[in-house]
Amino acid sequence: MKSARTLLLSFFAAAAVVVSYSLSSAQGPGPLADPKSENQAGFPATLYSWVIPPDNPQAPAKVALGKALFFDDRLSADGKVSCGHCHAPDKGFTDQLPTSMGIRAQFGQRNAPSILNALFNVTQFWDGRSPTLEAQIQGPVTNPVEMGMKSTDDAVAAIKAVPEYQKQFQDVFGHDVNFADIEHAIAAYERTQLAFDSPFDKFINGDPSAISDSAKRGWAIFNGKGRCMSCHGWNPTQPLFTDQKFHNIGVSAHKSDFVPLARQALDVLSKSGGGSEAIDKLAIGTDMSGLGRFLVTKQPHDIGAFRTMSLRNLLVTQPYFHDGSQVTLWDTIDHYNKGGVQNPYLDGGIVPLGLTEAEEDDLVVFLASLTSPEYADAAKQEYDLQFKRSRTDRPQRDTAAANGEKGRDGPGLAGPFGDIGPAQNLENPALLGGD
Repeated sequence: MKSARTLLLSFFAAAAVVVSYSLSSAQGPGPLADPKSENQAGFPATLYSWVIPPDNPQAPAKVALGKALFFDDRLSADGKVSCGHCHAPDKGFTDQLPTSMGIRAQFGQRNAPSILNALFNVTQFWDGRSPTLEAQIQGPVTNPVEMGMKSTDDAVAAIKAVPEYQKQFQDVFGHDVNFADIEHAIAAYERTQLAFDSPFDKFINGDPSAISDSAKRGWAIFNGKGRCMSCHGWNPTQPLFTDQKFHNIGVSAHKSDFVPLARQALDVLSKSGGGSEAIDKLAIGTDMSGLGRFLVTKQPHDIGAFRTMSLRNLLVTQPYFHDGSQVTLWDTIDHYNKGGVQNPYLDGGIVPLGLTEAEEDDLVVFLASLTSPEYADAAKQEYDLQFKRSRTDRPQRDTAAANGEKGRDGPGLAGPFGDIGPAQNLENPALLGGD
């Protein structure tokens, strides 16, 4: 049996066999779409070995087929939208839109999550409605707002009509095209998109010069006063910056009236049988999208809760949150600093933080240190744009709320917030791996 290292190194050679017929443009998706090597400073080799499913082992020819399918517009009803349309490699495998655009220029209700490191997600999508990368693929393909195929049979027919694909499926799977193996191939390709070689990873590995003093201060704030580590945890075994859980952080509360929406959703799901297709349509195509995890579990404590996303490569995967409602990292931190937007289902860990402007700046610099080297130039340009904007345009800033000096009216929520995070000195254990 080949080792993971041998397989990953083989992927680069295998990528050369992907022919141009299956790509959405004559140029193809470019080198940023290539499978990534495991030779990265923070690569979690043990974790990687655990998340490769036994029924879909990695193989170079399968990955090459999956890459071709990932960028093939034929999987959409109008022949104009591929997986890569919303998950573009040069944009950190996102589309950098608040919410994604599908066939016939329709916009859904959710921001496109990055494919980078998606193989480590315990569940897929913002609301965790899919248990695996394989199972995740059908949703976009058949959702009327996204790729719009009437059925998976139509998707199979479109791929089967291409003689080169017929040969590749025979070579890889030993039989004709079917949708389960379309899923297997695309998921195998997605599992090659690894991102663990940032300056921060080198810092943690013992290079104190890998990140700036500002980033080191931001790392201390991340672990202390900012309370970021509570949900965006890091450790050497799971360096993912996510707890893999779901939280109401007060984003949907900007524009959702949760109780009537929840009742409406329960009624719709009851009448439709509540299957995955019905949930998918509500999540992408209706204002019930803001209910988040509740659509899946139907549990009141999950109202407005969304999956904790990884923090890697944030400066090429903007805008932020499930609805793309925050333009900059400063806006995002301002949201947390003031304690989110109050609502009856707000996660108990979302409290005012009392961060100063200098501390927010350092925290953003730390987040920038989580950028993969292939995105360094693009991230620097985005950082400069966001920094400039943050000096004059801060719609989420509320210093009084951040400092616990005021409350906001709401059902049982008026009055002082209290519970401000403690000040953080520089002698902080978060600086492990540095000087």
